[in-house]
Amino acid sequence: MIGLGAAINTKTLTFAAAFSAFASEIPWLIALAFFLARGFIKTGLGNRIAYYIVSLFGKTTLGLTYSLVFAEALLAPAIPSLAARSGGIFLPLTKALSVSCGSDPNNGTERKLGSYLMLTCFQTSCVTSAMFITAMAANPLAVNLATTAIGQTISWGQWALGAIVPGIISLIGVPLVLYALYPPEIKDSPEAPKLAKEELAKLGPMSLDEKVMAVALSITVGLWIFGSAVGIGSIGAALVGLTILLVTGVISWKECLQESAAWDTLTWFAALIAMAAYLNKLGVIPAFSSAVVNVVGGLGLAWQPAFLIVILLYFYSHYLFASGAAHIGAMYTAFLSVAVACGAPPMLSALVLGYMSNLMGCTTNYGIGSAPPYFGSGYVPLPKWYQMGFVMSVFYLIVWLGAGPVWWKVIGLL
Repeated sequence: MIGLGAAINTKTLTFAAAFSAFASEIPWLIALAFFLARGFIKTGLGNRIAYYIVSLFGKTTLGLTYSLVFAEALLAPAIPSLAARSGGIFLPLTKALSVSCGSDPNNGTERKLGSYLMLTCFQTSCVTSAMFITAMAANPLAVNLATTAIGQTISWGQWALGAIVPGIISLIGVPLVLYALYPPEIKDSPEAPKLAKEELAKLGPMSLDEKVMAVALSITVGLWIFGSAVGIGSIGAALVGLTILLVTGVISWKECLQESAAWDTLTWFAALIAMAAYLNKLGVIPAFSSAVVNVVGGLGLAWQPAFLIVILLYFYSHYLFASGAAHIGAMYTAFLSVAVACGAPPMLSALVLGYMSNLMGCTTNYGIGSAPPYFGSGYVPLPKWYQMGFVMSVFYLIVWLGAGPVWWKVIGLL
């Protein structure tokens, strides 16, 4: 809000421009996801599912983590809204698992389990979004821009085939890297499955509120997957679910008003989106893109090192953006054009820039749709979020630009 105030008072932005992003879907979708998550936890459905997962995979923290990671990967191709997928489904589940294991930031016990789970689930959400065209709402924009720039159309299968090997390596590697660098205090829990089964027995049959919550969540997720066929978008789907919970009394509007993390995230994320959008409209981002094109194009390098420079600049310039869509719209075409002009294979360049458009979201607490809900949970402090984000960015670049080319040569992209 300080930044918006400065922009208004210096006449850089009008009031309407400064607050324009409060009409954007993404901040509201994240807020609605928090409200749905409240019902998920309040009814006990979150605990029931959490205990069930723990009963199956809870002997070790890593086993529990991988079950969450690959469950999200299975849903990713079907739910294009990353904010909905993370905030509406996996954030409440992860939080319920953390709380059930005695890890709660309100009690100072976030490092027991929740910090590790939240950071890992966030990081792997960037990977799953990179693996499929339909796993992130802005990926089709990259496909359309690539078609215009290089005259070739990327199919769903081409995108997924190119990403499958580095993607799986990343999904396996991220939990291990974070386990070493940001370890949970709870590592082995051989008694956890037994205790979880006991807790499930105590819960007894599902209550009416749990059943209503399950129905509301199922309808919401179903509309997130199939809603486009009937003209219902992500926001409309989330509102349907929230309406069911409010009308049936599962949660109240007063409880929604008390969900401070939702309103906090809505406010700061909308402000960041507005400022990032006007960096582009006021010419800052286009000037940066043009400078990169001129510098890299004038170095006279072989296409491989030139391509690496293009990727690194594209990746780390994401600190300036509050969404992947804004970044793709502002810079994807320019950077793809300079990569091709330097001799890089057109299809490979288009695909790699598309993958990076998701992976680069790992760096900040605002750069991709899954970041605000996971960060807003309060389990990971901001400095640690940025520190781990940078470390993981290096890991992704090593995997996708190291192991990736070996695979891409096998499938004929190189």
